[in-house]
Amino acid sequence: MLKSKRKILGIDPGYGRLGYAVLENDKLLDAGCFETAKNMEHEERLSFMADGFKKLLLKHKPEVLAIEKLFLTSNHKTAIRVAEARGAVLSAASGLEIREFSPPEVKLAVCGYGRADKQQVGRMVKMIFKTADGLNDDALDAIAIAFTAAGRI
Repeated sequence: MLKSKRKILGIDPGYGRLGYAVLENDKLLDAGCFETAKNMEHEERLSFMADGFKKLLLKHKPEVLAIEKLFLTSNHKTAIRVAEARGAVLSAASGLEIREFSPPEVKLAVCGYGRADKQQVGRMVKMIFKTADGLNDDALDAIAIAFTAAGRI
C-alpha cells in the first residue's frame, strides 16, 4: 500500500486544535488531536501545542515529520496564528527530516483529486485505515498528511 517503512509523524497545524498521526509500515500507530480552551491566551495555546508535540516525539521517536503547508486565507489573523503554531512545532522538530505538503497535494495523494473536499478526504482515510473511525477532522487530516509523506519517501 505505502512505500515507506519509516516512522512518520503527520501534523495538521492549528492554534486551537492540532491534529497528529503516526504511521509506520502501513499501520496507523496513533492519532488524535490536542485541543486548547478558547479562553487560553495565545501564548499558552502555543506552549500547550509544543509540549504535546514534544511528548509525541519522545513516545514515538519518528524519523520524519510531515506537516501541512500554510494555506493562505482571507482571514489574516487566523493565518498568522496558524503560522505561529507551525513555527512552534517546527522549532521542536530539530533533527527530524521535514516534509511539507500543500492541501491540494494531500487531497491528490489521498483521493486522487486535488480539489476534493474535507469530507471526501475523511472518508478515504477511514477506508484506508479502518482504525480511523471516531477521530475528528484534524486527526483525519494529520493521517492524510502522514499518508502523503509515506507515499513519497
